[in-house]
Amino acid sequence: MSTDRHLARRSKLVQSVRKSGISALLVTNPRNVTYLTGFTGEDSYLLIGPGQIRLFSDSRFETQLRDECPEISAEIRTSRRLMADFLADILPSLPLTSLGIEGSSMVVSVRDLLAEKLKPIDLVSQSGLVEELRAIKDADEIAEIRAAVRQAERGFELMRSMVMKDQTERQAAHELEHGMRRFGALKAAFEPIIAVGDHAALPHYRAGLRYFHEAGFALIDWGAVSARGYHSDLTRLLVTSKLPPKLHHVYGVVLKAQQAGIAAIRPGARCQDVDAAARAVIEEAGYAKYFGHGLGHGIGLDIHELPRLSPISTDELKPGMIVTVEPGIYLPGVGGVRIEDDILVTRDGGEVLSSLPKEAPTAAGS
Repeated sequence: MSTDRHLARRSKLVQSVRKSGISALLVTNPRNVTYLTGFTGEDSYLLIGPGQIRLFSDSRFETQLRDECPEISAEIRTSRRLMADFLADILPSLPLTSLGIEGSSMVVSVRDLLAEKLKPIDLVSQSGLVEELRAIKDADEIAEIRAAVRQAERGFELMRSMVMKDQTERQAAHELEHGMRRFGALKAAFEPIIAVGDHAALPHYRAGLRYFHEAGFALIDWGAVSARGYHSDLTRLLVTSKLPPKLHHVYGVVLKAQQAGIAAIRPGARCQDVDAAARAVIEEAGYAKYFGHGLGHGIGLDIHELPRLSPISTDELKPGMIVTVEPGIYLPGVGGVRIEDDILVTRDGGEVLSSLPKEAPTAAGS
């Protein structure tokens, strides 16, 4: 059932809508609809603005809407009506002169159809109105992400205890996902990256058929989704026999870079400066060209949210934000090292939510 915190979120959004000068915002991103209402279904839009709020959904969700957000008026369409046609019948009767749409969510074909059907209401593309609210987590959201971190860690420890050298990357990924579910996760936050040997030089490698015995180490990037849909995101290097000397040195550089990035986290810090603190360590060690991605990103209902830690980010850290810090060095033909933790921005710094050891651990079954 929807709660007071959803009402508070909607109130903040209405203030943003009013400041933007539009009559109302049509929220189409399903994660944003969930954030604002508590409704966990899909294919539903939320209209929100000063003095007005209503959900547009379909008959599959009538009971669910009553259970999850009974205080919000819902307009229900049948399978005989397209959403655009349904909206075109209802919205002209509302006091709207302009309608904000989520430019990063609504597809162009739907936007064009609505623009034609809703004349003379002006459609105005908006960006980030809800996402900026989502960037700062409340106490319940922080608790959910803490739970997702614990589920991910316990799943990793179980997988680590079961890894055998005759297993493939894909088999280990299945064990990891199953382990997280055993400890309460709804699902994996994304398809786990398990990259053996030089596959670890591919930052977004997909677990394949290489066996653990084909190399002495593997990069593991994984996360869990909590019962209420919040994500965690972690990366560790798993050593199954021996780490090549070159990567042993690289590991020390990446660990030092991550520590520098975490130390730079505090309210008011510019995200590009946090990125720069970690990147400077890697550049000084001579590996600048082997670290091509941003230092991190926010996590929450999505695995990638605001803010962004990168050289071009204009975001500023605020208490309640939760970000990843994940520097990496990737050497083609050799392998790669990435170390990633989830950090809560507190009133006076940052709290590392994850607790797995930072030294390259050895698989128990090796």
